[in-house]
Amino acid sequence: MNLLEKTAIILGATGLTGSLLLDLLLDDVRYKTVKVFTRTPLAFKHRKIVNFTGDLLALENFEKDFTADEVFCCIGTTAKKTPDKELYRKIDFGIPVKAAQLCKKNDIETFVVVSALGADPHSSIFYSRTKGEMEEAVLAVKLRNTYILRPSLILGNRKEKRVAESLASSFFRIAGQLLIGPVKKYAPNKATDIAKAMLAVANDKPDRFLIFAENMEAAANHEF
Repeated sequence: MNLLEKTAIILGATGLTGSLLLDLLLDDVRYKTVKVFTRTPLAFKHRKIVNFTGDLLALENFEKDFTADEVFCCIGTTAKKTPDKELYRKIDFGIPVKAAQLCKKNDIETFVVVSALGADPHSSIFYSRTKGEMEEAVLAVKLRNTYILRPSLILGNRKEKRVAESLASSFFRIAGQLLIGPVKKYAPNKATDIAKAMLAVANDKPDRFLIFAENMEAAANHEF
C-alpha cells in the first residue's frame, strides 16, 4: 500500500463529527480518495471525493463499491430525531455492524467507529444498551484493527438546533474544568478532537482499541 495513495470511506460525513473528519481527510496528503456514502448527494464536490448515494440501511447494496484502506463510521441519531426505537436500532446498531461486516468481506483491515459514553450491552437504558451491543457485534467481526471511540457530550456547531444539548454545552463550557478525578469522564468532548482522534488511531494503530471521553483530546494529539 502506498501511504500517499490511501482510500478512506466515511459513513456519517454530513453530521458534525463526520463533516470535520471529511475536512481533515481532504487536507491529508496520505489520502488520494475519500468515498462518502450518503442518502442524498453532498452539497459540494472535491477532486478526492467519490460520493455514493442510496439507502444506508441497506448498506449491503454498496458491497462492490465498499473498498478502501480504512473505514470511518460516524453514524448516529438521537431519540428526538428518531423516536421509533426500531428505526433507531437499525441506524445506530445496524449500519456500523453491516459496515464492519463489509470490511471483513472486502479485506479492509481498519475500522473506526464512534460509540458513546456509557455504552453497555447489559444496560437497562435502551440507548446505552444499543451502543454496547453495537460495540460487541463490531468486535465479533474480528477485523485486524478496530477502534471504538466513546465520547461524552459532543461540542460543536451543529446545523440543527438541539435546545437541551445547547444548554448543557453552555454549562459544561463554564464548569468543565471543574470536572476532575472520577467525574472527568463526563466532561464534554470537542467534535474536532473526536475527528482528529479517529484519524490518529487509523494511522498510528495504537494497542488500545477503546478511546474514552477523558482521553479524547490526548488521542487527538497522538498520545495513547
